[in-house]
Amino acid sequence: MKTIITGAHILDPLNGVDTVCDLAIEDGRVAAVGAGLDRSGAELIDASGLHLFPGLIDVHVHLREPGQEYKETIATGTRAAAAGGFTAVAAMPNTNPVNDSASVTKYILGKASKEGVCRVYPVGAITKGSKGEDLADIGELAAAGCVAVTDDGHPVSSPLVMRRAMDYARGFGITVVSHCEDLALAAGGVMNEGEVSTLLGLPAIAAEAEESMVARDIMLASRTGAKLHLAHLSTKGSMELLRGARVAGLNVTGETAPHYFTLTDEEVKTFDAVYKMNPPLRTAQDLISVRSALASGVVSVIATDHAPHARDEKELEFEAAANGVIGLETSLGLALALYHEGIVPLKSIVAALTSGPAAALGLPGGNLALGAPADIVLVDLNEKWIVEPQNFQSKAVNCPFAGMTLKGRAVRTIVGGVTVYSDGKITVQNVEGAKQ
Repeated sequence: MKTIITGAHILDPLNGVDTVCDLAIEDGRVAAVGAGLDRSGAELIDASGLHLFPGLIDVHVHLREPGQEYKETIATGTRAAAAGGFTAVAAMPNTNPVNDSASVTKYILGKASKEGVCRVYPVGAITKGSKGEDLADIGELAAAGCVAVTDDGHPVSSPLVMRRAMDYARGFGITVVSHCEDLALAAGGVMNEGEVSTLLGLPAIAAEAEESMVARDIMLASRTGAKLHLAHLSTKGSMELLRGARVAGLNVTGETAPHYFTLTDEEVKTFDAVYKMNPPLRTAQDLISVRSALASGVVSVIATDHAPHARDEKELEFEAAANGVIGLETSLGLALALYHEGIVPLKSIVAALTSGPAAALGLPGGNLALGAPADIVLVDLNEKWIVEPQNFQSKAVNCPFAGMTLKGRAVRTIVGGVTVYSDGKITVQNVEGAKQ
């Protein structure tokens, strides 16, 4: 049956669509975009006053399953994604066991099919057990369905191991995602090195711990020709290094997360571990640089680094608490704050949440071309709402944005032509009906 979404302001940055018109869906795919579409026999969805974007894609999510289901599950994590307007997520491999084999990859895909409500793309480990030593079987992971490889949560400290990983990944046509952290420089640190860490007396992590690894992996990508994606970039220096790589025409992309363009290390003065993450919150100067890189397109991806933890892992002394925050249900609103404040154009924000992530990992979707998967989000740009983590779909509440008032929210999320989230409620049990 044909479905037509009427009256929405459609914004599809990749295809240059930015106007009020209709969109038709047939057989789970985009069938037409334009004014005055034939509505005979079609189910109509009135989206007057709303914006319609391609479904959001998050290339950096920790779903915690298998092995850490007390923090999050594929079911709860994908429901959080749908509530945030995401139609697809890439699942990091730091599960238990680590996703370093086809069997774990297939387990994740099976669970996602039965219990997930958005698309889940597994990311495999670069090394066995993510220990940074012996390469995982990258070909096996790619064949099983992994779209990229990373040891996220742990850097690949050996340049030789990383170079070999890039060589193998290039051969199998998948992206290497780098967790950029020099452990020798970061050792023992729990926050950004600067005036605030000196004031608080907390062990600190220098910006160079990130930037030195960014530089190394850009050089290795230049040498190998591999497709490299730099995860959770947070510093001014990293923005400059990424800009140089892009100008040089290297196959390198980078992401940042909403906490790096919204918060600074000043928040740590509260000693609340909800502000503890890795990389840590940086300075106001770094935040300005991250915003500028988004506005210019140097950073082409906004990712959440959604990292759910149990309360007893976060409600500890700052130094003892786990790193990480959740973000799937706040990412869109925080990104739209940059638009409402006139800092980043709306087109750039939508691209960094859709076509940018799709290009970084070579995923389908991220645009509304004819025949593309009908993965869509309807957004009210002007809806004001208060961040209340206790009401989230996620299992976790380790959210540094609690109590903030945001403007702009997903009101309907559609995967493969099927509505999975509408008016604050999850409307399906799994993605089976939304598969292509």
